[in-house]
Amino acid sequence: MSTNTPENRSNRKLLIGGLLVVLISINGILIYMNYQKKEKTEEQAEIIKVKDSELENQIKVYEALKADFERQSQELSAMGLENDSLEAQISTIAADLDELRGFRKRSYSLSDQRRFRDRANAFGELLKEKDEEISQLKQDNEVLFTENTDLKTTQTRMTDSLTTMRSTNDELNQKVRVASKLEAQAINVNIINQRGKEKDDSDNEYRAKRVDKLRIDFKLAKNDVAQKEPKTVYMRMIEPDGAALYNLSTGSGTFQIDGEDMYFTAKRDFVFDNTQQALSFTYDKNAEYKKGEHTVELYADGFLIGKTTFVLK
Repeated sequence: MSTNTPENRSNRKLLIGGLLVVLISINGILIYMNYQKKEKTEEQAEIIKVKDSELENQIKVYEALKADFERQSQELSAMGLENDSLEAQISTIAADLDELRGFRKRSYSLSDQRRFRDRANAFGELLKEKDEEISQLKQDNEVLFTENTDLKTTQTRMTDSLTTMRSTNDELNQKVRVASKLEAQAINVNIINQRGKEKDDSDNEYRAKRVDKLRIDFKLAKNDVAQKEPKTVYMRMIEPDGAALYNLSTGSGTFQIDGEDMYFTAKRDFVFDNTQQALSFTYDKNAEYKKGEHTVELYADGFLIGKTTFVLK
């Protein structure tokens, strides 16, 4: 008996149709699953891309923060100031930067993003506060610089004024010194021979062999500027050869004129009283005098106050 009956053929068609429906359904499911997988992959790629972009942006933010804190450190150093807390901030930011750059090789989670974003905001506030502090310091320094400049200008003017005053005082003192210069008047050289007799210089010439001692008499002119005080008058007797008589045993020595040492033959102390007082020197050479013109110079207070000459034959 044949099985190819209409009923069997109908069943086969139904079976084939069912299989086709199943295959089509499976294929549709596979297509849908592949689409979902692709969509998910693209979404994950987008998420990774966004995370990478966020990471790079955060790295740039920290690099900018580090640069700004270093700028602040340099500005403070330029003002001669140091700030340990600022250096600590720079070190902390540098450490955070190293950690952020390490996320290029590992996962950068949302919690990491929030953590570094919050820290960056906190650093930003510190940066702003420090900029305001530095700005105030600069203003204060400018005020101090201006005040210091004004002070230096005033000091320079005062120094100049003081120098001018000193110069004026020096000039006045010099004028007073010159005006107070004593003047020896009526200088007279008397010869004393071995018998003690004197002869004045009316002839202006004496025999050298007969001279035992010399007496130099003079008067001091009135001078109302000169102070009434103890003074010293120095006598230099200069022989014909140009050398001053000098003998330590008879009281000779040196004194200064214009900062240079000068030999004197004799000296005497007195108290100037502005009464045209008379003074004298008696000098014993204890040796024969040389023939020729002799010069007698009188000095007081650093000035030559009188001069005369006499001749021994």
